Amino acid sequence: MFFKRKPEASNLSATVSALEEAVAARDSEGTGQAFTAMMNDVQSASDGERIEAGPRLAALLPAFPPVGPRPMLAMAAGFCVERGADPLACAEPILDSVNQDLLDALEFARRWTATGAAEDELPEPDTKIIDDALPARLGGDEYEATRLALAWCSLEQWQPPALAVLCRSAEVRRRHASALLPACRDLAALERHDLKRLAYALAVLDDEPLVVLHKPTGTGFEVRIGGIGDNFQLHTLLAHVLVGGGHVPGAAPSAESVRLATDPEPAQGRTQTIATGAFELFAADGERIWNEGLPDDIPVVEGRRLLVLDEPDYQRSWNADRFFPHLPGTAELVRVLAAEETRSWFARTSLLP
Repeated sequence: MFFKRKPEASNLSATVSALEEAVAARDSEGTGQAFTAMMNDVQSASDGERIEAGPRLAALLPAFPPVGPRPMLAMAAGFCVERGADPLACAEPILDSVNQDLLDALEFARRWTATGAAEDELPEPDTKIIDDALPARLGGDEYEATRLALAWCSLEQWQPPALAVLCRSAEVRRRHASALLPACRDLAALERHDLKRLAYALAVLDDEPLVVLHKPTGTGFEVRIGGIGDNFQLHTLLAHVLVGGGHVPGAAPSAESVRLATDPEPAQGRTQTIATGAFELFAADGERIWNEGLPDDIPVVEGRRLLVLDEPDYQRSWNADRFFPHLPGTAELVRVLAAEETRSWFARTSLLP
């Protein structure tokens, strides 16, 4: 995340207790001192201490000042999750705070463009924009203007703690992801923040049925997918299930490519393993589904995501490392569709075999 150096040993539980007490007493000076001590101690604590501290740190987020270092507090909690703290116990305060800052950043953008000249562009997320003219530009009092501007400036700092909980629990994604995804995508569309990792994590599908039609052979399959970070990973796993399983012709992916896509243990650093494409991927209407996209891009047709596979136009290859190292993907063949059912699904597409 952001912790580099390794200071001397410390008592993380005690400094978290001091921070809790200072926040409860609304002691701003004591909160600042305890916060600094906690940020130092969390770096040198044992993983056992971090496991205990993570939910306590996350629970402080709602009471922390919106104009204070809340993203840094969330990073500390997220770091504890990376070291073994329960992601579900930490998720709600972290992701509720992320959601609020996403909404505040959108409100900042709305006010900035509403009161500026037509040629004005949204500013880069830099705290230099917080100056004496900001309240007049945004409306409201100085505190509100500062809060909205800080949300605009700090969004990318929220990604590491958000990813820490989202990539380690399907239940966290089930409970929280859909509520955050629209605002995240709206902000990403403004092209002032790099929110790709957060948007992709929020869009991960879990326990999702997928109807897959193979145009060259006229066959159909129901596949259940989960935890897949992008369509490169999906492509590898579909080739593993369908080609490797002997259901359609082609070259199956290497065992190492499949391991990198599915292994619960993340790869240690970037590998040199190359995966080779077995298909072209299409939506039912004939639009291409790009490997650079994600399974959520596959449109739903009559209650099921429907994907059509065709022969590749040319050989494609890519690095086989998955987009989210801590998120293993799954793809399971549920059943081979009967010929009549397959024809029925093909009839819903513009890509007849």
